[in-house]
Amino acid sequence: MLVRYLGHAAFYVEGEDVRILIDPFLSGNPKASHSARSFERVDYIFVTHGHGDHLGDTVDIAKRTGATVVCNYEVSIYLADQGVTCHPMHIGGSYSFPFGRVKMTPALHGSDIQTDHGMVPGGMAGGFLIEIDGKKLYHAGDTGLTKDMELLREEGVEVAMIPIGGNFTMDVQDGARASDMIRPNHVIPMHYDTFELIKADPEAFASLVGGVVDVVILSPGEERVFPLIEQQSQ
Repeated sequence: MLVRYLGHAAFYVEGEDVRILIDPFLSGNPKASHSARSFERVDYIFVTHGHGDHLGDTVDIAKRTGATVVCNYEVSIYLADQGVTCHPMHIGGSYSFPFGRVKMTPALHGSDIQTDHGMVPGGMAGGFLIEIDGKKLYHAGDTGLTKDMELLREEGVEVAMIPIGGNFTMDVQDGARASDMIRPNHVIPMHYDTFELIKADPEAFASLVGGVVDVVILSPGEERVFPLIEQQSQ
């Protein structure tokens, strides 16, 4: 399972038979490593909630590539009106896709969509637990710390993407607490440094996690293959 960080909360994930984008905020993202046009083949786009820095370039990429967008029901209604093919889900729901099982997880955040005609209801924000090639990936979306995260420890998560930027989401300290609750094999900090309001130090986050979980700090454009090569060779 290849995981490439695209900046902010955006990721490209590639499995043996699937190519996925998560929260593809690329246009207008000062930290983005790729443009929307960088992706010619995408099978699925996962959107955690309706805010512009997560919905991002979803409509453009989905219409150009034919990707199916997986999101909450309310966001799916908005996207369907734009001519996008969607698979609607909701918190706690799970579904078996050709590449593996997906569960939509709770997130403490908003989701309304800003349009030229005002705000459109975007339902509830969420995260995703995504199984690819037998490994589980957890993208928390935008969220505050919640005790529900303790339930994810039972899932055997390979890699978790956790926000650490504060102000709108968990900060460094709460991100570390979430990592301890979930206990993935690896955690990638996200949703920080894109804007002044969410400045954060990923090294401080790594020191707080303190050997409990392996922290993989990626710059935009960097990628890793999980399980990590070093781990496989042991």
